[in-house]
Amino acid sequence: MKIDYFIVGLGLAGVAFCEQLRKANKTFLVFDNASQQSSIVAAGMYNPVILKRFTEVWMADEQLALALPYYKELEELLRVKLDYKLKLYRKFASVEEQNTWFTATDKPKLESYMSTKLVPNDGDHIDAPFNLGEVFHAGRVDTAALITNYKDYLESQSQLITDGFHYEDLQINSSTLHYKNHEANHIVFCEGFGLKQNPFFKYLPLNGTKGEVLGINAPDLKISYAIKSAVFIMPITNDDYYIGATYNRFDKTNSPTEAGKTELITKLKTFLTAPFTITSHKAGIRPTTNDRRPLVGTHAIYKNLHVLNGLGSRGVMIAPYAAEQLFNWIENKQALNPDISISRFPI
Repeated sequence: MKIDYFIVGLGLAGVAFCEQLRKANKTFLVFDNASQQSSIVAAGMYNPVILKRFTEVWMADEQLALALPYYKELEELLRVKLDYKLKLYRKFASVEEQNTWFTATDKPKLESYMSTKLVPNDGDHIDAPFNLGEVFHAGRVDTAALITNYKDYLESQSQLITDGFHYEDLQINSSTLHYKNHEANHIVFCEGFGLKQNPFFKYLPLNGTKGEVLGINAPDLKISYAIKSAVFIMPITNDDYYIGATYNRFDKTNSPTEAGKTELITKLKTFLTAPFTITSHKAGIRPTTNDRRPLVGTHAIYKNLHVLNGLGSRGVMIAPYAAEQLFNWIENKQALNPDISISRFPI
């Protein structure tokens, strides 16, 4: 039986596009072999401010307006808690950094996201003599729970094939795609860094940036908020916290490294004074682009081949927006936002 879509890859991008199709009553089949780990490994934090430079995340208003109800709907569909609202604080390194923060709070795009009041540091084990700045509308999505439970859901609907996709078996003509014993109108590649092996879209300038995160247990820390300094500390449950993340442009493996662990521990100890033990150490390759915008659109020659990729380190926020853009482009002929369209990179 012919279906509407094949989807290759089930990270944050793949799930978001599946949801566009499910809500539109489109038929689809997903191929995923769990070879890409960035969505599973991701700490899942979302926030509307770039905390290194105190600037607005690109299209933060639009992204949050879609993302927050999207995760609520997924919680209802999957019957699992996914979205955890968090206070998020930025540790100031100096009075000059405080002043830069307050200058940023006057900008129209940032005033609703950044507090104009200094937050006193009341953490007994956080070294922050210049106090903290609070970011509003932040939180954490449990990406591992999302993807694990969404896979279970698709399997219950007979919509998931846990096998690698073999490009050479895809037969293309103008109206139909054949893959082994399956037939569809369209295919969307949501492969993350795996796109580098895709013969149809490997010309796109996708960079892999490796990220490593630690899980720690720190019984004395006792904070319920996330804090960003040299690294971020994000509470998970009880006395467990995420620590992240590293950025490595050269190592393209999913294996955790001693160098990554050492970097995270060294930076963590610059402001955390509580003792801790390491409970986990994970790594994944973020699908990043030089202009920090997603790769969304249709192949220049094969009009039923599409791509949804390049979500980088902010996939939790941007995936619902990018997926909606691609769906409306394919189904409703609505123009893509030129900032994310792959037409900016001619074949």
